[in-house]
Amino acid sequence: MSQDSDKRLQLATAIVKTLHAAGHDAYFAGGCVRDKILGSPAKDYDIATSARPSDIQKLFPKTIPVGVQFGVILVVESGIPFEVATFRTEGKYEDGRRPKSVNFTDVQNDAKRRDFTVNGLYYDLRSQKVLDFVGGEADLKKKLIRSIGKAEDRFLEDHLRMLRAARFAVQLGFSLDPETEQAIKKHAPLIAKVSQERIREEFSKLLLSPTPALGIRLLDELGLLQHFLPELLVLKGVEQPAEYHPEGDVFVHTLLLLEGLPRYSPLELALGCLFHDIAKPATFERAEDRIRFHGHDRVGEEMTRKILKRLTYSNDQIDIVCVLVRDHLKFKDAFQMRQSTLKRFLGQDHFEWHLELHRLDCMASHKDLKAYEFCKKKYEEFQQLPPPPLRLIGGEDLAKMGYVPGPQMGKILRAVEDAILEGDVLTRDQALSFVKEKFPLIGKK
Repeated sequence: MSQDSDKRLQLATAIVKTLHAAGHDAYFAGGCVRDKILGSPAKDYDIATSARPSDIQKLFPKTIPVGVQFGVILVVESGIPFEVATFRTEGKYEDGRRPKSVNFTDVQNDAKRRDFTVNGLYYDLRSQKVLDFVGGEADLKKKLIRSIGKAEDRFLEDHLRMLRAARFAVQLGFSLDPETEQAIKKHAPLIAKVSQERIREEFSKLLLSPTPALGIRLLDELGLLQHFLPELLVLKGVEQPAEYHPEGDVFVHTLLLLEGLPRYSPLELALGCLFHDIAKPATFERAEDRIRFHGHDRVGEEMTRKILKRLTYSNDQIDIVCVLVRDHLKFKDAFQMRQSTLKRFLGQDHFEWHLELHRLDCMASHKDLKAYEFCKKKYEEFQQLPPPPLRLIGGEDLAKMGYVPGPQMGKILRAVEDAILEGDVLTRDQALSFVKEKFPLIGKK
């Protein structure tokens, strides 16, 4: 167990014991119990209790009433929030997300309102036993994701549960119970009514699972993908030149990248793999029996930005993924690049992700890694060198020399930076001389 996980467990245990001391029932609940049984480290510890929200707020010095009307309080200990929820049953769902009302109840009835049996388990610290009222332990042994109660009712209550079912299946390596699977297929269009923020959260977890390619296939088979990410389905059947892509169409190629993605890769890299060829259908051309996708990197950048904005990813994430998509073809030109151009390419932020995307792209197609090996070697070499002083002179220096501020000045400064990267300019005096020599009278007053 990691230090962070161990600390969380200690703090969560102290919260449960405080509730016990005050005369309340309290148990670890949901995913942390499931993970304990599976032998996996828990990321979060949720607590279910007989204590009412007002009791919880009185017992702990720092609380946040995030969902007090639903019996949910965050208890903050050592800066870490823990969800503490009162046992409850839920009334009718009217918006496909939240119940209109809740009634406080006992632990058995609390279990029956949860989503899947593997998440409907409780752990009693006092007896050190698992409480299972819904058959969750049996389904863990069967490696099965099954809805609690009638599957159709669970998905009509909260439409996001359909996407969660798929996410848990690929995250845990489980199968879907037939009734659960059929209910998802029947009600898949309802996922379009779920907020993009909630979809993004579940979809990101699916991409970070051990089998993201399997996750995309499952979303497709269940009929969910077409309702929140239809752009991926257009990749199906888009032919590629066989000499470079013997693997098949663009959809197959994209999933092969995800299959090769190393475990614990950053989300931005996973998204870059998913969208790197998103514009191939839009740029498909066949000329004299030769297939081309002219400009699919630039068009792909634009499409990716629109998709990720729609899914409410952060601006920083969007920018990183869009650059991965835009630059994924540059590796083929690396051998011919000037040293300054190559250094700029290798020196950009997160270049190691660009390098990995290119490797995955090659392994999912022609398997020629010459450009990868070349750039990897150069990148490692450049990492050992001290960073060059790219700002030996600036706009103020050019103005003093008589150059007029504007686009031309930017061009001059860029040329100076290139000369520095090429190793032709090393000092400030050399930079000033370079400008006088290369740009005589250009833009001069």
